[in-house]
Amino acid sequence: MNYFNYYTEIEERFQQARGSGIFLLSPLDWALIESWKESGVPLEAALKGIDRAFEKWHERKRKFRQVNSLAYCAQEVLSAAKELAEGGATREAVPADETFSASRLAEFFASNADSLDRCSSVASAPLAEFAKSAADSLRKLSAAAEGGVLGDLETVEQRLGVMEERLLAAATQALDEDQLVESRMRLQRQLAPYRGKMTADQLALLEKQYLQRESFEQAGIPRLSLFYLR
Repeated sequence: MNYFNYYTEIEERFQQARGSGIFLLSPLDWALIESWKESGVPLEAALKGIDRAFEKWHERKRKFRQVNSLAYCAQEVLSAAKELAEGGATREAVPADETFSASRLAEFFASNADSLDRCSSVASAPLAEFAKSAADSLRKLSAAAEGGVLGDLETVEQRLGVMEERLLAAATQALDEDQLVESRMRLQRQLAPYRGKMTADQLALLEKQYLQRESFEQAGIPRLSLFYLR
């Protein structure tokens, strides 16, 4: 099942519904998408929830402000996911396209390997060691893609997930206490308007995804998953 354009389709649908193709999603928005993916929210439910949220916004007689965060759609997305689950609906496979051509994959792996090399040159151990090891593995994947022997993308994605988990653990460990506190305070400020729209479990998952993304960004580590191939 090719489900790797989950992020891109949600981003594009939100931009279309908002009426602004140049609007950039925030780190909180990306973390929210990641939390939906991790909790198994189908793409169909995410798109339907975004549409419903904006339909209700347009129906309001008084619109005090523009919708500037995907979190505005969270309740409708989760409601749509619940409806699909109760109806026994299943995810539909997204057909493969040029996004996953051999050349695009090879370029994606090689570019991330270069970024990890830069990270390893300035990071302290053990992050530097994990970054160098991951860079070597990515170059092998790049060569395999160019040679047409990469194999099944789901297996590749699992390998990339293992690399990310090791890098995340090392990157988080490398952050000092002040950096971690600052990240949490930034998160709390952004979450404040939306706490009443999410359950405790949803908020916990969103916080986890946001802080993980912060750790990667502060360490200069690229996201390796094929979900980030755009």
